[in-house]
Amino acid sequence: MTELRTIFDEDAELYDRARPAYPEPLFDELVRLAGLRPGDRVLEIGSGTGKASVPLARRGLRLTGVEPGENMARVARRNLSAFPTANVQVGAFESWPLPAEPFGAVVAATCWHWLDPDVRFTRAAEALRPGGALAIVDTMHVSDDSGDAAFARIQEFYERCDPSAPDHWEMPRIATLEPPEVDLDMFREPEFRVFRWVGTFTAEQYLALLSSFSGHRAMTPEDRACLFEGIRGVIAELGGTLQKHHAFNLTVAVRR
Repeated sequence: MTELRTIFDEDAELYDRARPAYPEPLFDELVRLAGLRPGDRVLEIGSGTGKASVPLARRGLRLTGVEPGENMARVARRNLSAFPTANVQVGAFESWPLPAEPFGAVVAATCWHWLDPDVRFTRAAEALRPGGALAIVDTMHVSDDSGDAAFARIQEFYERCDPSAPDHWEMPRIATLEPPEVDLDMFREPEFRVFRWVGTFTAEQYLALLSSFSGHRAMTPEDRACLFEGIRGVIAELGGTLQKHHAFNLTVAVRR
């Protein structure tokens, strides 16, 4: 897992270019649920290239990011250059020395699953002031009845080209989504919100997006070339573009 969670650092520029932005209303709701005000201190775990960092800094929050990849951190600092109260440090959240002054919120955007489950809630709680909030953002590919056939066709190429691909794969429906489990000894019952997003991709845009995912980057060049050739063919059959439905899930839990 450690290797996969740092593999993004191989091409931070691709990650920054290919990954979609989070919906702005998600950050408005995060700020509201966490009770944050301009000037409050926020710790962001796994800043990446700043996809969540910039919207947080834009809302006047004093942001400290902790990012394990040096290249990702470099791009994040560039993207945050207009915000003097935002900074990104290189390190692993599990071992990063927490400052004496606690934070009003700890934010983990599409990275919570990479953290050590034995320590992540404890470390988040230690970083927070009493009444501070943990905000977890998950990104999921969700079902759309009108477009699922295309992804079923694409799945055939995963099964053909990728030895690790599951034989049966289904996208969840938005109505079935639930918040991740939260340690209720440390945090109160979480608030859960779902934000839907639909992206339209050309073949090259979609393959660039896939190339930013850890599992695809870990494939052998031969298996990845086989998969990408098949996906190009499917998108060509669709007329040159593919729609992808995402759910950006926001979970906010207040520290006891």
